[in-house]
Amino acid sequence: MVKLNKIYTRTGDGGETALGTGERVSKAHIRIAAYGTVDETNAAVGVARLHTKDAALVKLDAMLARIQNELFDLGADLCVPDRGQKLDYEPLRILPKQFERLEAEIDELNAELAPLRSFVLPGGHAAAAQLHICRTVCRHAERLIVELASHKGEHVSEGAVAYVNRLSDFFFVASRWVNATAGSGDVLWVPGKTR
Repeated sequence: MVKLNKIYTRTGDGGETALGTGERVSKAHIRIAAYGTVDETNAAVGVARLHTKDAALVKLDAMLARIQNELFDLGADLCVPDRGQKLDYEPLRILPKQFERLEAEIDELNAELAPLRSFVLPGGHAAAAQLHICRTVCRHAERLIVELASHKGEHVSEGAVAYVNRLSDFFFVASRWVNATAGSGDVLWVPGKTR
């Protein structure tokens, strides 16, 4: 159970922070960058949800609310690396059913969309534009998580990588769905339009 009474502790003033295992690492450590960018993704989702309160978007808003909670699960997964040591508790890990749910929701939203004939420009409805921000921040988190996994001795669960990969796809499809449902359709790239 999380209990936060005192927000500042001064323990990070030297540039270090604690992982969920209690191990202290530099705040510049790739693991901190990875789950910090997951947190950044979550904040971007919070802004997107400011624009999904319309009745037409209530289905998506419920999906985004669940995703925000799952992003904390992902952060918890990443902040407790599996070093092969016995812990006093069972660490939280992303489960296949979490990214499988994302796949089902991607398919559900995508079923209502016309096939793409061009790349999509970020824009249109405010929620769609913000979901593109979510997508790009999520892709940044994915690159950092994959980089972390490539470092010797740094374990990342398979579920974490799969979840963040599906999530960026979800944000892309969700942005298109918003533009189709509450906007005026996709904003398409026209190659060489201004030449």
